[in-house]
Amino acid sequence: MERFERLTGIAAALPAANIDTDIIFPARFLLITEKKGLGAYAFYEWRTLAGGEPDPAFVLNQCRFRDASILVTGDNFGCGSSREQACWALRDAGIRVVIATSFGEIFHANCFKNGMLPVTVSTADLALLMVDAKAGLSFTVDLSAGVLTSPNGPPIRFETEGWRREALLNGWDEIDIINNSSAAAIDAYEGRGRAATPWLYQGD
Repeated sequence: MERFERLTGIAAALPAANIDTDIIFPARFLLITEKKGLGAYAFYEWRTLAGGEPDPAFVLNQCRFRDASILVTGDNFGCGSSREQACWALRDAGIRVVIATSFGEIFHANCFKNGMLPVTVSTADLALLMVDAKAGLSFTVDLSAGVLTSPNGPPIRFETEGWRREALLNGWDEIDIINNSSAAAIDAYEGRGRAATPWLYQGD
């Protein structure tokens, strides 16, 4: 998994609450199992017109936001069904940070499994960030320091659960987390197994 330490990038505003995973990645595309290319389906119903052509009014279709890597959005982002493709699609579309006042629990967890950082801020802070995001300004998100900065507001501190923070900083997936947090216990268990049943380990 790609490491996440510090990102400076264009922020895009999507000021709506309760954007669920079916909006982020519609159910009719769930049979697509390849991660690469899923960005084309992110927010598909919102970003395309009835004929399938891009809707110029949708924020991520606008020239100045096409390279956005930070999404500033409303309360309860990523609620709904537990489809990991929602994160895959956002990640493939170039989004690495999502800023909101709260997240769907499963979506929040899936972000960390896919090299994305969900940042939870207060309602007051979100209002200030939304103004800068609507203007297409750049934000800096520093996971190491736990600080988010935007051009027209004070630095905002954010918290990330310890083991999730460490995993993102190191680019660890779930197996890496287990290996790095429980290596001694795993070695001890295998040592006991070799001592008790050495015939099972012949040829190692």
